Amino acid sequence: MCTSIEESIQTLTQSRSLKTPLVFSESLSRALGADRRVFLKLDCLQPPGSFKVRGIGRTIIRSVESGAKHLVCSSGGNAGLAAAYCARTLGVPLTVVLPSSTPPAITKRLQQYGADTMVHGAVWDEADHKAQQLVKELDGAYVHPFDQEDTWDGHASLVHEVQDQLNRHGSVSPPDAFVTCVGGGGLLMGILRGLDETGWNDVPVVACETEGASSMSQSLAKGELVTLAGINSVAKSLGAARVSERIFNHCLQLGPSKVRPWVMNDTMAVEAIIRFAEDHRILVEPACGAALAAVYNNSPALDGCETIVVEVCGGAIITPGLLTSWCEQLGIDWSYA
Repeated sequence: MCTSIEESIQTLTQSRSLKTPLVFSESLSRALGADRRVFLKLDCLQPPGSFKVRGIGRTIIRSVESGAKHLVCSSGGNAGLAAAYCARTLGVPLTVVLPSSTPPAITKRLQQYGADTMVHGAVWDEADHKAQQLVKELDGAYVHPFDQEDTWDGHASLVHEVQDQLNRHGSVSPPDAFVTCVGGGGLLMGILRGLDETGWNDVPVVACETEGASSMSQSLAKGELVTLAGINSVAKSLGAARVSERIFNHCLQLGPSKVRPWVMNDTMAVEAIIRFAEDHRILVEPACGAALAAVYNNSPALDGCETIVVEVCGGAIITPGLLTSWCEQLGIDWSYA
């Protein structure tokens, strides 16, 4: 057991995220055809269940190093779980403010990690407003789920890993595209930052969303920030009604040749996670399915791309029961056996 905060920080720094595997996917490569190669960055294997621990871990370490005695986070799932995992490692109290749409199983897992939980509002944006009030009341440190510099730096680590791993797969050239999902934009920003840091500046990113949570694609299409009236998608982890202004402005500046939005319906996202489970024996949530759907459906955003890396971001908000209920809701002929 760690005996000091310094030792705890060292422990978390060393273990806050795994160097996750990069694997060649024969099945997804076959879906694209024409001798194209698809590699999967399996961040679904991170300890709390998603990529979030990369950036959230970095943010929390910096906060505690700066003297934070209490942490406050707003999240409906993955960011909160990553924060709770890291806070427990450091022995620092954490309060997570959840929207009412949060599944009970997630609330239970947060509490098992030792986090205090509070429900406020119907959507994440409302929960986040409450979290920022609590920061002042508790004199704590705020841990944003996607819109902090340290968080982006942490997420960028996945690109550095991919560069090293592709070299070991015998590829000395950069990939032709990175594919990721977009919620508030933190993962997208981390990937863009990582591409800059590795010298892969010319590699485009396919930014995937579902129709009911497409705040980034709508914003880029209009050239201004769009705030959705609500989230109408089973991909709840994409449920930021408004993406980060800083991330949006950066993507707008880079232009459509660098950031390529692609939007699909919920059925395509859920069908993608079913196919992925059958192909790779791994169950991920619909937000992650949005990125997988771009490959399974041969998105035009991938035209001309031969070597493709898909960020399999994972997600904790998935159970066989939920998957079955989504299939029933969307009329997908599949059942968990």
